[in-house]
Amino acid sequence: MSDAKTVPLSELQSVLHPAGADAAIIHQFSWVLFVGGTVIFVAVMALLALAMRRGMRKDARPVRPMLWIFGGGIVFPALVLTALLTWSTWRSVDLAPQTSHQALTISVTGKMWWWEVRYRDPGSGREIVSANEIVIPAGESVYLGLTASDVIHSLWVPALAGKRDMIPGRVTGLNLRADKPGVYRGQCAEYCGEQHARMAFHVIALARPEFDAWLARQAAPALAADTQLLQRGRAAFLEQRCQACHTIRGVTDAEGVQQQQIADTSRLGPDLTHVGSRRTIGAATLDNHRGTLAGWIADPQAIKPGVFMPPSNDLDGETLRALATYLEHLK
Repeated sequence: MSDAKTVPLSELQSVLHPAGADAAIIHQFSWVLFVGGTVIFVAVMALLALAMRRGMRKDARPVRPMLWIFGGGIVFPALVLTALLTWSTWRSVDLAPQTSHQALTISVTGKMWWWEVRYRDPGSGREIVSANEIVIPAGESVYLGLTASDVIHSLWVPALAGKRDMIPGRVTGLNLRADKPGVYRGQCAEYCGEQHARMAFHVIALARPEFDAWLARQAAPALAADTQLLQRGRAAFLEQRCQACHTIRGVTDAEGVQQQQIADTSRLGPDLTHVGSRRTIGAATLDNHRGTLAGWIADPQAIKPGVFMPPSNDLDGETLRALATYLEHLK
């Protein structure tokens, strides 16, 4: 994913930087509203200035208020809104239909306050579970099946498409298409609690060969702990009972813990099988590396108050470093 990492993230969470066909249409809508609103505002301010100037003149001719009320309050809004409705309806026809008849379907579940992402392994047919990153092939339409497990969330990637609500007990859909490889930041657009502002994610668009290679790596179980430090970190993960909320394929199931099934919604935390390959942790709250992993494990409440993960007060420094190193190793 080296090509994707070169794209500045700060420039892409904006309707003014469209990177897909639907986003380009929404971009047009935005500019029409921006420019039209500015013109109307300037005209109203000019009329206000003119009225104040006339009010200070003793020889000013009286105005006809009913004419201004009828013209400015009824006729003008009716003409403007009718024109906007006609034009927006005509342009909306070109938006992609929200259909699941696509080559790739990805399931996304909004949770407080992170995103669970599920893919289907084309080889085995099993589900591949990730978190807080939606990886898609560039230049292809992808259908996202959206739902929520707790409260209403809303998925929005301004550079690629409009937003769509995620409602517990229902499945809604959204088509995404990125014209070229890149990283596009998204955000929850429906207030969902204390950490709503820190419920972000990234859409990473890769060339099709890179996407296929990435998906194959994600389908594999976790990398083995082949050094003493990594083995200590793996042991700490199990001793701390992290598997009560998290899954690491090839580790938690090997220890006799029930493997997460397709219909299982009891997991409170993200799947960590390949957590080291992700760009961020905490739903795009921190960059992902050993130091931030250690800080998050030690006291997530200090970083993101209200999350369900408790602090690890009983971990000594060496064990904490080993656990963070082990998680960083899972790529």
